[in-house]
Amino acid sequence: MKSTVETLSPTRVKLAIEVPFEELKPSLQKAYREIGAQVQVPGFRRGKIPTAVIDQRVGRGAVLNEAVQEAIPQQILAAVREHDVKTLGRPEVEITEFSDNEPLKFTAEVDVRPEITVPDLSTISVTVPAVEIGDEEIDEQIKGLRERFATLKTVDRPAEEGDYVQLDLNATVDGEEVPGGSATNISHEVGSKQLLPGLDEVLVGLVAGADAEFTTELVGGDFAGREADVKVTVRSVKDKQLPEIDDEFAQLASEFDTLDELRGDLRERLTKVKKVEQIYAARDEALKQLVEAAEIPAPEGVVKDEVEGRKQAMTDQLERIGATLQDYLTSEDKTEEQIDQELTEAAEEGVRIQLLLDTVADAEDVQVSDDEFGHEIVHRAQRAQMQPQQYYDQLVQSGAAAAVFGDVRRGKALASVMEQVTMKDSEGNTLTLDDLRAASEDEHAGHNH
Repeated sequence: MKSTVETLSPTRVKLAIEVPFEELKPSLQKAYREIGAQVQVPGFRRGKIPTAVIDQRVGRGAVLNEAVQEAIPQQILAAVREHDVKTLGRPEVEITEFSDNEPLKFTAEVDVRPEITVPDLSTISVTVPAVEIGDEEIDEQIKGLRERFATLKTVDRPAEEGDYVQLDLNATVDGEEVPGGSATNISHEVGSKQLLPGLDEVLVGLVAGADAEFTTELVGGDFAGREADVKVTVRSVKDKQLPEIDDEFAQLASEFDTLDELRGDLRERLTKVKKVEQIYAARDEALKQLVEAAEIPAPEGVVKDEVEGRKQAMTDQLERIGATLQDYLTSEDKTEEQIDQELTEAAEEGVRIQLLLDTVADAEDVQVSDDEFGHEIVHRAQRAQMQPQQYYDQLVQSGAAAAVFGDVRRGKALASVMEQVTMKDSEGNTLTLDDLRAASEDEHAGHNH
């Protein structure tokens, strides 16, 4: 094999590779074996078919094609090793010349890791806003708790906004029942707009036992886009009663005896949550400064793959809730170009950070122990609700184990970065990774009881 490498940009190279036909013979034999195992020819045992018969049946061209597809990745790997190219992502291959008994000539364009000079980490300094908890934030939390302990009491008066009503619904289009358009004895908060458009308006002023009719435009089902006539009957009207905010409420809603203690505990919890957010903000700012200072370019092929992956994940997520990308664009009032632009910017930033952390990991010779790798596998398996071994086997099969290993290594490099840069809040307090660990551990302890 002969190969040359041409630099197209700081992040992309083009390999030109020429393979003598002789070197393709092992791949050719393998192709004959594999095709021979799939073809049935009367008079021959499967897998024992002579090559001449396969050529006649399947065509020599098809066998050559199979052999070339098998040989190309191996040849790229050999060329990459020879020229010591640090590749990223998938190569784009173009066969320039190939015919039977002639050398195979092809080119492979592939993204490479750019040469990166990481600035001295101790020169990077970031400042983020200090954590402040206002009384109104505590009031918000108390309000949420109060809602959770609200009781409903049946009242003998017309329904008002904020009341809960039990009701029956029946929808028809031109006198014909709408499939799934009837419901009996469902609970609905007046004014919440959770059910049909137009319903909340007619409910206000109705007493138990009363009914009303209104028209609404149907959004789903066989009659989507048609006007439906809806009859609603109110079975009962209930008033939502909120507990008084006092020491008794604190005893009802928490393990504390007094309202002051409850408020103190809420303040402490909020402070921890905000502390974690604060350190994450400092981390993001430090990474942003480093990426800018190191002038890291974003390899376009890797970014393109990343954008496609993110867009696919987004589409799958939308499908799970029964929506399309088009629905999402309409609801967000955005064009597909805008979404692509946003995804591209996010992917470029993500790829640059990965390159930065890989460079730090190399420079500091960051190692990942079996324990650390195993810990990450267990963690990811739990999130995927799978057994760790089963999750790991799947990773190996899909060839993604190396990517997870890379993530763990980058995580360690990130911790090292955070320990070396200066992070402060606007009041001059130094922030450290220990604060994050303490806050996170408290968080977990808080969740456990």
